[in-house]
Amino acid sequence: MSPLYSQHIRNLFSKQKSNKLSRKQIFLYILGICCLCIALIVTNHNYSLYKKTIAEVVKANVVEQNKSTDLNHNKDAVYSQKIVAKIMNGKYKGRLIHLENTYSYSGAYDQKYTVGTDLFVSLEKNSQHALSGTIEGVKRDKQVTAVAGLFILILLAIGRKQGFYSIISLFINIVLLIGALNVYLALGNVSLLAVCIVAVVLFTVISLLLVSGNKEKTHVAIISTLIGTFVSLLIAYGVMQLTDSNGLHYEGMEFVTIPPQKIFMSEVLIGSLGAVMDVAITITSSVYELYEKNKEIAHKDLLKSGKEIGGDIMGAMTNILFFSYISGTIPMVLLYLKNGSPLGYTFSMNFSLELIRALTGSIGIVLTIPITLYLSSLFIFRKGNRK
Repeated sequence: MSPLYSQHIRNLFSKQKSNKLSRKQIFLYILGICCLCIALIVTNHNYSLYKKTIAEVVKANVVEQNKSTDLNHNKDAVYSQKIVAKIMNGKYKGRLIHLENTYSYSGAYDQKYTVGTDLFVSLEKNSQHALSGTIEGVKRDKQVTAVAGLFILILLAIGRKQGFYSIISLFINIVLLIGALNVYLALGNVSLLAVCIVAVVLFTVISLLLVSGNKEKTHVAIISTLIGTFVSLLIAYGVMQLTDSNGLHYEGMEFVTIPPQKIFMSEVLIGSLGAVMDVAITITSSVYELYEKNKEIAHKDLLKSGKEIGGDIMGAMTNILFFSYISGTIPMVLLYLKNGSPLGYTFSMNFSLELIRALTGSIGIVLTIPITLYLSSLFIFRKGNRK
């Protein structure tokens, strides 16, 4: 790491240590914690807001257990539960309902219900005095609220103003993604990849402008992100066309009713964007900070420092991409191996698409570093600035 960059990091830490929380900040933190507590209280008593019948488990007993062993000596067990639950909303609020649940030890497509679990149920009235029904799902808004609230509080506490804008950016991106998919479904004859390209441009511009502000370095990061993302996509597309997608197992994409290649390229595009954007804003911010701290720095020295920063983050980001994509395939890999599939076949079936995603993102990272570095230096030393 360059001495200038190291000094900049030390200055940031020393500056943060000297900053004490103001009364306004303490008040805002307390207000945020109170809002989270109120949200948790509301989600624990919001049964009347749901149209579906909700029942809270008050008693759950295992009444039957069946163990099994398959041809590959994999052991599993299936359990049957008798559940008594209290209806929390609707016409039969306060009455007890009798439910049955079957779950396996592996818990792949089912789960065990315990006392206190809130369930969505459909009612079946057998007589005037007894209610029964079937379980349709679990009410999880309590857990979602707790995790989301904690995430927002930590982001605001650490990021402060930038954290607030990050939350807004995340919300806008979610809305944009849902909107893009709805546009594709509504129009029908429009290419999914074309819709995703427009969405990626909007994601990049809105996210970076909100988080970093309308500054020159933000404009550089936007241009670098778009160039790096689309160039890496073109490289991946070109390689797949030249090789006729040999070795790629699209059958791993379940329940797809349109050509999987189009969906896969859209996945690659959006998946690469996050890593490329991160690298672009990191390099841009670092180069501009180095220049602001020492405006007498030579062009050659600025490029050298930027390359060292890029080298430091390149390996970490490519590994992050690899682990992020591969980690999602571990359950299927174990399932294949435990059922006697050969190692090579297992890896090719489960890792082929994930490796392409990781490699495309890594190509984008590697390309974005020099693109961002030279664009930043070009803007800094452009005509009108010091040469």
